[in-house]
Amino acid sequence: MDALPLRWNLPQADAAPESWVEKVAQAISGTTPPRWLAQVLWQRQLGFTEPLEGWLNPALYQPTPASALGPAMAIAVSRLQQAIATEEKIAIWGDFDADGVTATAVLWDGLGQLIPKGDRLTYFIPNRLSESHGLSQRGLDHLAAWGATLVVTCDTGSTSGTEIAYAKALGLEVIVTDHHTLPEGDIGAIALINPRSLPPQHPLATLSGVAVAYKLLEGLYAALDAPPLLPLDHVLDLVAIGLIADLVELRGDCRYLAQIGLARLQTQTQANPPYPRPGLSELLALCKRTGDRPTDISFGLGPRINAVSRIHGDASFCVELLTSRDRDSQGLALKGQRTKTLAYEAELANTRRKALQRDLYTQVMARVAQVDLATTRCLVLADETWPTGILGLVAGQVAQALGRPTILLRIDPPTEDGSPRLARGSARSVAGLDLYQLFQAQSALLTGFGGHPLAAGLTLPVEHIEVLAAALNRMVREQLGGDGAPQPVLLVDLTVTVADLGQPLFRELKWLEPCGMGNPVPKLLIRNAWFQKAFHKKLRDRQNKAVSFIKTEFELWDDAAEAGFPGEWWGHYRDELPPGPCDVVVELDFNGNTGYHVKLIDVRSAAVGGAHVEPGQTHSVLDWRQQATQTRLPLTFSQAIDDLSPGEVWQELVGLAKYLARTQTPVTRSQLGDRLRLSPTSLALGLAALETAGFEITSDLQSSAVAAPEQDILTIQFDPDTVRPAPAAVQPFLDVLREEQFRRRYFAQVPVTALS
Repeated sequence: MDALPLRWNLPQADAAPESWVEKVAQAISGTTPPRWLAQVLWQRQLGFTEPLEGWLNPALYQPTPASALGPAMAIAVSRLQQAIATEEKIAIWGDFDADGVTATAVLWDGLGQLIPKGDRLTYFIPNRLSESHGLSQRGLDHLAAWGATLVVTCDTGSTSGTEIAYAKALGLEVIVTDHHTLPEGDIGAIALINPRSLPPQHPLATLSGVAVAYKLLEGLYAALDAPPLLPLDHVLDLVAIGLIADLVELRGDCRYLAQIGLARLQTQTQANPPYPRPGLSELLALCKRTGDRPTDISFGLGPRINAVSRIHGDASFCVELLTSRDRDSQGLALKGQRTKTLAYEAELANTRRKALQRDLYTQVMARVAQVDLATTRCLVLADETWPTGILGLVAGQVAQALGRPTILLRIDPPTEDGSPRLARGSARSVAGLDLYQLFQAQSALLTGFGGHPLAAGLTLPVEHIEVLAAALNRMVREQLGGDGAPQPVLLVDLTVTVADLGQPLFRELKWLEPCGMGNPVPKLLIRNAWFQKAFHKKLRDRQNKAVSFIKTEFELWDDAAEAGFPGEWWGHYRDELPPGPCDVVVELDFNGNTGYHVKLIDVRSAAVGGAHVEPGQTHSVLDWRQQATQTRLPLTFSQAIDDLSPGEVWQELVGLAKYLARTQTPVTRSQLGDRLRLSPTSLALGLAALETAGFEITSDLQSSAVAAPEQDILTIQFDPDTVRPAPAAVQPFLDVLREEQFRRRYFAQVPVTALS
């Protein structure tokens, strides 16, 4: 089963205004105009809800105080002060993913300055393979037996009302710090600190679990009579790891904390870091990273921390790995090879995870090939052999590839007492579809669920799987409409050449970091490029064992290049690269080991006409239909064209017209036609429909003699108070465009013999 082809949303050809370039330059104190950076920001039209200066430069940002999280913060701080003063035993309840592990580590380090670790402070993390997210009676029994009287959760607990009631019966009080979906009513906690209670545009609204834990420490430290030995910012490296590894939008205080946390993380690779974390240093060395890039977390530290629970189930040792200070002030080892051993275990777990993930993806796509995708809008698949720990990763891959929300389940073995068997697994969604709401509507079929709108976990009886699948398919069809899956869209930020790739471009775009949800890594389009010196290899783990995961490396060339630029394509073989000229979308990256290089995101064969063709390459059919010879008519058939629907083209035409009217940018007919792939006939009908929608279109042909009609310069103005056009005014445009698209598809696919 092939993935859906990505539809490329190409960048606008118009350059950012000089006033915007100057504004960006002032924000970063640049001495030369940062035109690439300014163009990306202009292209994305981010509509900053905070000053651009603070967004780009953390030194100019004003952080939000912990008290902004509401009365629950004051209650939690007061209760912690009471527990410290009366020498109560306090337990931290964490979670097994990177956000939950780092949140646990932040509280372990932060509270550990005020409470003796081990004697009066402990932590508990559920086992990913045998337990689920959230509180459990088994874990609470364990903490009560240890003697705890207060439990502080991090990255979990918002919907654990039943378990909190059980904790009360055991004599445990609970403070919940979390960022997942809010409960419908009171869950019985002393305090529930959750940024989802804030307005959506609040600077704290998108905090992850580790950031909420940090804010609790911030509130507690501010209330102390005397500051602790280590300042609050000594945990910011851990905060950055959890924030960037989790699915949260990095804006407001999230972005600020990630920015300054990365600066703290980078010190771990220095000879004498101010707050040494040898475990982090070992992890960075194993993944060959320096800690100064968000990708050092998203592709380095984060996957390794997550892999421990995915492979082993128990992630508790990760807290020790992240917080152990087994070196004294002179850098001498105190506990020998302990952190080195733990880091090595995380590295091996991550390598095993890669191999399992690739194998499982192959299995799942083989199952998908047996599904009628014409009628299936939500994929629900289950198996007794699938490894629970990587179901979410593979579900995300499938959802992205096929444009459908995907739920993968592992069926538990038969029970000895004959009780109903359960299936547990993970779900990943697509844009515009809230998984949590879907599961909430079908909660009667589930024994448990929780998570984000785009990523969630669930448990249910096996006999409910088919009923749940039917219900979710109906709900997804009602919410998204239609029978076809939405085509994934790749947003392209800049068009560049191979010669542009390198340090100057990288340094400008680095101001966008940290990237993530709402601020993706810039995508760069290079046209008419080709690959040389491509080879693929299987990866090997630290024990030199081959794993079933491959990477292709190559050199990228175009006509502007004086030398090939190195690149890599993860999870793909060399033979998957097109042999001839192609258009590519890449991300520009850098690390201390490989230097500057690109990561290939998508590739498609370029039109042959005018493209570079290397010596020795041949094409069976050539596109010279407009250059017929006396005796022969060579033809070229491009690959099948992935047109937008006529309705989507109309929406793009309206959006482009609004942009041109707002910026008062003139445009030629040929530019408009090329941008939207419209013939002169369909373009004329589209412009006529725009005029019925209130757009005033002025043509140069009306005032001067223009040699070619396609070079006619149009100026567009827009009356914002006008009504939308009647459907009858747009229908001729839609009808003609539909016919043009049919002809393009036909001539792209018809066999040559049919034309002879």
